[in-house]
Amino acid sequence: MIEKIKASTSEKIIFIFILILGLFSLTSFLLLKDRCLFVKNYDPEKIKFKDPSNIAILNVGCGNVIIELYPEISPNGVARFKTLIKSKSYDDVAFHRVIKNKLVQAGDLEFGKKGNIDYGKIGTGKSGLGTIKSEIDKEFDYSKGSVGLARTQKYNTEDSQFFIILQDEPLYEGEFTPIGKVIYGIKVLEKIKYLDKSEYVLRPDFINSLRLFN
Repeated sequence: MIEKIKASTSEKIIFIFILILGLFSLTSFLLLKDRCLFVKNYDPEKIKFKDPSNIAILNVGCGNVIIELYPEISPNGVARFKTLIKSKSYDDVAFHRVIKNKLVQAGDLEFGKKGNIDYGKIGTGKSGLGTIKSEIDKEFDYSKGSVGLARTQKYNTEDSQFFIILQDEPLYEGEFTPIGKVIYGIKVLEKIKYLDKSEYVLRPDFINSLRLFN
């Protein structure tokens, strides 16, 4: 007859500790593997917009980012943005510059396309449509979620690149052309890949698509 051996109290504690550690490791692995786990993906078809003609849908890895455009503030900037959206120019373009909890930047159509990235030149590429003048005279609150056109250190050099800020940036007012604001999906942008030691990202995340709602 086989005699049953009872586990000691210390052995039971060790077993429970190992079990908890295993569950914690599994949970951490799943969370790291699926960074979009707790991010809500908004369906624009289920949202009623005041002016559907000025809504843009940016789709990235974790879902949709819904942007309201402001042509009354920056008519030329919004017109350029819409032109590039309609030609699907932003599809498969990298988020080449990302600062954690501060901003994401994309739109280098020349050197930022998936499969054809030039890390030595990314951030300097053009659209082929020429530059447009800065539109910075009208009052605009650069609060979290604001979308602006990137430029060089000189004014009147805006083209195709745009950024979205992930925190309030009052000093941007009067410096960068505003074209809109994220109204749904800001958490999606917070999951865009970044590097701790550099603003420019190796093997970056990409825009899946950018479309006008209407």
